[in-house]
Formats: sequence, structure tokens, C-alpha cells
Amino acid sequence: MAINIWFNRWFSTVAHYMEMIRHNPDQQEFVIYGTHPNPDTVYFKNCDVSGLEPDICGEEYLLFCLEYCTKNNIHVFVPRKENVLISQNIDKFEAIGVKVLVCPIGDLMELMDDKAAMYHSLENNEKEGHFIVDIPSYRIVNDAEGFKQAYEELSKDNTKLCIKPIVGEGASGFRIIDDISDTIPFLFSTASSQKISFETIYKVLQTQEHFPDLMVLEYLDGYEYSIDCLAGADGTLLVAIPRKKGNGRIREIEYKQELIEIAEKMAKQYKIPYVFNIQVKYKNGIPKLLEINPRMSGGLHISCLSDINIPYYAVKLLLDGQVEKLHPKFGVKATYIEQSVILSSVEDSVVLV
Repeated sequence: MAINIWFNRWFSTVAHYMEMIRHNPDQQEFVIYGTHPNPDTVYFKNCDVSGLEPDICGEEYLLFCLEYCTKNNIHVFVPRKENVLISQNIDKFEAIGVKVLVCPIGDLMELMDDKAAMYHSLENNEKEGHFIVDIPSYRIVNDAEGFKQAYEELSKDNTKLCIKPIVGEGASGFRIIDDISDTIPFLFSTASSQKISFETIYKVLQTQEHFPDLMVLEYLDGYEYSIDCLAGADGTLLVAIPRKKGNGRIREIEYKQELIEIAEKMAKQYKIPYVFNIQVKYKNGIPKLLEINPRMSGGLHISCLSDINIPYYAVKLLLDGQVEKLHPKFGVKATYIEQSVILSSVEDSVVLV
């Protein structure tokens, strides 16, 4: 029997995961559904059924998801948008026979969605004797004077600082505090940049009495790694694949024991099921946590060059299937290129003579 699987508003790289699920080693047939508010969404080309979804959020969006699943007889739902809210209401999907590829523990999803709360949790675990991973020095602020104080305190031990919102995906809102960004040479010689001066941030933050919580933290200047993880329904770690972000678009799949051990400790403590991603960055030889993503990461397709089809195995585990012992291939260096994708074309062109 074919399995109807739906991806709601995702990154464009989900196109890779759709194809990995479609061309799975068990030859299980899937009918792939995809939705997005943008009619020119590139992954629609990888779907058997695609369509627009309303640009709404919260409870209204949750209701849309339930109705979409019922209307289209969806068996498996792989959410990105509103995945925390969906996790908190997973019983509603189970009631209509839909399996959801998301951590079913709503409180844990909410914890991982909040970088500050996750850091606090790790600090508390360390106090109780359960060290998992180092975290950067940081402060949480919500007003301009708090930002200034945090900057002054952290600058005593760190040559460079950065800021980022406590809730957000990827590099959204991330800025490196660097006063060189206010110079003419920087303006004339630098393309788009994440660098911004202290004075510029301070001036902007002064425009509001309070703003959403913002992290001020030490900048980590070493290599960045994403650790893509596959786990059983009970959170037992099955495989962890460290992926190094090299220069430009270079990526390397490395066997790095200390990073695999971080994944093992994280899995043991939090028991995150199916698929998740841990991002760390080095400073002075020490890996420090950036964030944890309780979903498939944007670069997971690179990690799958290790010969491990993580997207399919995650779905298989969700459906109570068994996965044999996995042996990833390390030592893979890869890159990627832009590829043109025809979204539509006019079949009968008009020739002007």
C-alpha cells in the first residue's frame, strides 16, 4: 500500500529528502504531498500532489493542518512550520490516524525551540553532575541598558561578541558585534555582512523601552559542525554524523569522537526521537553548543552522503519499522552547485516573422 506523506511549509532543500524517501531501499511506495504559500515553491516539482497553503499561524494553522490531513487521507505528516504547536496537539492527529514525524513531547519541543531555556537546562544538568556540552558565555537582555551592561561584562573575557534572538531558525537575527563595520574601508570593500557596530545596535535598541529577549554571547571563531542524528521512538541514538562546514560551500563528513559523544549524551538526557540536529562551533579547541533542532536540518542531504538514508529511516521508525545497525561512511568531502529548475513553460510558443 502506498503511504501518503505530507510536508508543509519547508525549506527548499526538502526536495532532497522527498527524493530519498521516494527512492528508499525497501521499495516502499509513497505519494508525496507538499504545500507552501508561495506558488513558485521549488519542491513542488518533487511532489506527486502540491498546492498552496494559507499564510496563517497559530491555532488557525493547526486547524488547517488537521483538515488537510483528513481531506487528503494523509498517513504521515512531516511538519516544519508550527512544529512546536503541532507537537503539543499531536493527540489530535493520532485521533484521525495520522503519524507525525515530530518529537511528541510538547514541553521538550518548546524547550529546544528556546535557545536560552535550552542553555539553562544544560547548566542545570551540569550542576547535577550530568555534563553534556560546553555552552558559550552569554547574557539574556530585553532593554538597551541591559544590552550595554551585558556587552561590557562579556567583553572583559572575550575579544568579540555576537547577538541572536532566543527563538529563530538558521542565521535569522544573528549579528557579529564589530566596530570596524562603521568604517569607510569596510563599507566599500565588503559585500553583505553580518557585522554591526555596538553603537548601531545600542541606538536601535533604544528606540523601544523593551524588546523580545535577545542573547548577547561570546563569538565562536572556530569551525562549525552540524551533527545529524537518527534515533528510535524511545530516543535511543542509532547514528550521529558530524558534518563540518568548511570554506565557502565545502562540507566534510568526519568521524569526530567528541562530537559523537555529545550526541550520545544529548540523546541519553533528552530522549529526542526520530531525527534531530545539534549545531556546535569551536573556540580554542572546545566545541560549544549553538542550538538543537528537533527536525531534519537544512544540510541533512550532505550528511546522507555517508550512505545513510536518514529521512527514510526516520519515517520507517515512526511507522514502527525496524532499522538494521547502521555503518556511516566517513571521510567524505562534498560541495554543491546551483541548479536551474523549470517551474513552468509555454508549450506552444508564438514565432514573430
